[in-house]
Amino acid sequence: MLQLVFAKNQSGVEPVRKWLEDFSESEKLVIEDAISEVQQRWPIGKPLVGNLRDGLREVRIHLKNRIARIIFFIDGSDMVLLHAFIKKDQKTPKEEKDLALGRKAAFRRENR
Repeated sequence: MLQLVFAKNQSGVEPVRKWLEDFSESEKLVIEDAISEVQQRWPIGKPLVGNLRDGLREVRIHLKNRIARIIFFIDGSDMVLLHAFIKKDQKTPKEEKDLALGRKAAFRRENR
């Protein structure tokens, strides 16, 4: 089973954990269940996990009235959560992927 790790930004804030604060308890449960399923069943693919680029993956979460994505990467036996957002377009926006790539690089630098 993968261990869950929340990446931190330069201020020491965990962006994905902070993002989760804005959801109702029922939505948090749906999101937590999806993350837990990835942890327990890794490796897993679509429809729950999509492959992005440069080692990035996304947990694909369908909430009642919106679609959420959590971008992560696998580091040994860790599932490192980098970035999360509500999806508004068909494709995952380049800006979201680039932000996650920057956080991945920072995580790697800090955890060598």
